[in-house]
Amino acid sequence: MNTMLGALSQSQLKDLEADDAPARRLGWQGPVAQQPGLACVLRGRPHGADGKPLNATEVLALWERHGAALPQQLRGGFALALVDARRGQALLAVDRFSRETLCYRLAPGHLAFAERADRVPGRGSDLSLQAIYDYLLLHCIPSPQTVFADVLRLPPGHALLWERGEARLQSYWPLVFEEHQRLGFAEAKERFLGLIREGVAQELDGDARVGAFLSGGTDSSTVAGMLGQVSGRPAKTYSIGFEAEGYDEMAYARIAAQRFGCEHHEYYVTPADLRESIVAVAQHHDQPFGNSSALPAYYCARYARNDGCDKLLAGDGGDELFGGNSRYASQKFLNHYHALPLALRRLLEPLSGEDNPLRRIPGVRQALGYVRHSRQPMPDRLQSMNLLLQLGPQTLFEPGFWQRVDAQAPLRQMREVWGQAQAHSLINRMLAYDWRYTLAESDLPKVRGATQMAGVEVAYPLLSDELTTFSMMLEPDWKLRGYKLRWFFKEALRGFLPDEIIAKKKHGFGLPFGVWAHRDPGLARIMRDGLDSLAARRLIRPEFVRTLLDERLPEHPGYYGEMVWILLALEHWLQGQMPGYRLD
Repeated sequence: MNTMLGALSQSQLKDLEADDAPARRLGWQGPVAQQPGLACVLRGRPHGADGKPLNATEVLALWERHGAALPQQLRGGFALALVDARRGQALLAVDRFSRETLCYRLAPGHLAFAERADRVPGRGSDLSLQAIYDYLLLHCIPSPQTVFADVLRLPPGHALLWERGEARLQSYWPLVFEEHQRLGFAEAKERFLGLIREGVAQELDGDARVGAFLSGGTDSSTVAGMLGQVSGRPAKTYSIGFEAEGYDEMAYARIAAQRFGCEHHEYYVTPADLRESIVAVAQHHDQPFGNSSALPAYYCARYARNDGCDKLLAGDGGDELFGGNSRYASQKFLNHYHALPLALRRLLEPLSGEDNPLRRIPGVRQALGYVRHSRQPMPDRLQSMNLLLQLGPQTLFEPGFWQRVDAQAPLRQMREVWGQAQAHSLINRMLAYDWRYTLAESDLPKVRGATQMAGVEVAYPLLSDELTTFSMMLEPDWKLRGYKLRWFFKEALRGFLPDEIIAKKKHGFGLPFGVWAHRDPGLARIMRDGLDSLAARRLIRPEFVRTLLDERLPEHPGYYGEMVWILLALEHWLQGQMPGYRLD
């Protein structure tokens, strides 16, 4: 994988104006193009509006024509850093979904960058307690912050223009949903299938051996089926299973593989695999990362690499572009409350408190719970069942940590992100919100990290810019019809996908960590040692660890196992990056 890093000072710009190789003078690393006074280092696979791939030299030519509006001319996944000594400017940018990432550090008159937060030149060793709190709340650290106090990460669809020593961060992708477009179903279906086919075809590179993740869901099955059609040969597909009740859906992957004649491969993750790789997976990431599906995704990618694959196609994006997550339906149901007459709502709201004795009456409890949840505005309501908030942050954190973070900061950022979508419908606002928090901050880093560890490239055909634009033009009712999730997506693929897969409930590569940690002595020892070590750093209370492991985990292994995992991932990351870290 290509490394991308570099640094620049304001004082160097004048000296670089006539330099034929400014990137070499600056020590920039990565795929570089340069000419007198100009340099560009590029990561990823961008293409232009015509669909043709662009190299760093061609990106420089676009800069000459468009200047700071350059990112708007690029499609696909990319991260770029560019310096123009003649204009006294530098530009950093990443793609719309942060398929590629770019982190940076600003100091007076200086700019440094790298694709990983832990590799930014000159970064300090101070950790951000706020970022650690946000991680434990959201299981990831949302951009623009990182775990390092002096390092920032470009949010998806953003660019940083650095000029005369001043930095200006701005979004170059307006989230405008054309909600009143009216397409006939037949026309929309034809365009939709064509865009998926084009997205898959664009990722077939000459002699590269391309395979696909296959979970058995609609997204990965669609990509696998299209891969076989476009390539003209059986698609190589890779699936992960778990011998744990409620976690395995290999049967659906087999249905898809049989339907499309795939060359199918399966791997069953075991507790022994967790014992072997949990530390390596946690320490691979540039900052704490708590998506537990990262480990099975790694084993799947490793299997593919050992089988000779150079590149894997992932199905990420279908849910978030076309309305496939169950919370879209549940939040629509809750939102109906606001259509009730104001007088009725004023009557109901005082009754919905936790201490109301009417809540003991069967049926009334559910009705008042509906009122209590519904009255919260969006996006606040999305965090109402957050695991950390349910446990109670003050019972989890040491006072020295809790008093030094702003518990409302994540919610303020969520409200800001929520407000960026230019849409009237609830479903489109939720989709745009998930493009940031579900895709860019969680699911894509999971897949990216897993494939990087395995040494295989990854691409996301369902996240092509063209398919994204198409999804933003669909009627909201085609994404969520009544309470039927992604109606158009499924109807357009009916006849292509097996009926069993269209009808199945969403699952994915979930990890039965809590179930196994409760039963497997080796995992239990790793779990207890890790959480005791984390408590010794004075971030979390030792008594919370005892309650979590001795009482809550045995009662509900699947539910509380997620909190154990994110705490354990944090501790192992600290052991790798900051082994002596302890809060004063």
